[in-house]
Amino acid sequence: MWIDPERCVGCANCVAVCPMGAIAVDAGAHRAAVNEDECVECYTCYRGMSREHLPVAVVRAVRGVARLLRFRFDPEPDVCPTGALTPRELAWPRSVRRAFSDPLVPHESTGVAGRGTEEVKTNDVTGRVRAGEAGFTVEFGRPGIGVRFRDIDRVTRALGAAGVTFEAMNPVTSLMTDAKTGAIRDDILDEKVLSAIVEVKTGFDRAPDVLRTLRSVSDQVSTVISVGVSARCDARGNTGLDALLAGEGFRFWRGKTNLGLGRPLYREAV
Repeated sequence: MWIDPERCVGCANCVAVCPMGAIAVDAGAHRAAVNEDECVECYTCYRGMSREHLPVAVVRAVRGVARLLRFRFDPEPDVCPTGALTPRELAWPRSVRRAFSDPLVPHESTGVAGRGTEEVKTNDVTGRVRAGEAGFTVEFGRPGIGVRFRDIDRVTRALGAAGVTFEAMNPVTSLMTDAKTGAIRDDILDEKVLSAIVEVKTGFDRAPDVLRTLRSVSDQVSTVISVGVSARCDARGNTGLDALLAGEGFRFWRGKTNLGLGRPLYREAV
């Protein structure tokens, strides 16, 4: 995103809208500007604000008089009065930022918008995690923090060394140069996104090793990591995850139990 300095009047309305804190107003120039290194191209500012097209000179003159007389003249807080917010055509590798940060943009690799994956919580339909396996979702970043692919790469390499299987229908996997080692392509390592999610699975008996790997590598990254674990229920509705997570010292909440629609079982049977 770019803020046209010829149109910006320094009202600062866009500052509060940015989820990454990437917009600031220069007090001397009275213009807002985007920190391009921190901007994740989520387009929240562009979509979240009405864009008026008031005459720039008039708005600046009124605001200048207001400053002299020591009173405020600001437009409505959800309005860019002069339409200064300007999307730019994004070239690779910067375009990867929008793919992971704008929930309205489908990922090219999966055709799914938002995170770009159906995730294991839809396992009753997708059947990604089978009996005797444990599926993991590793979510990186949050608004205000974000994540660079360099940090994701550290974690995926550690997971690769632990012998996990990366989910093929996941946009992070599509950006790997080697889906066995978890190595992510070099040209995007410095790109920052709002959030990303990695999905892996392993045999249930290997699940403690994965949890220990994630715990050990979490101190090496400059972002927030959230871990989800899933497994098939047995006939009594038990998964074995409660004992597993408690034994590894993780606090946890049971998020979802799907009854199943039969399709995964059908595919496994044939």
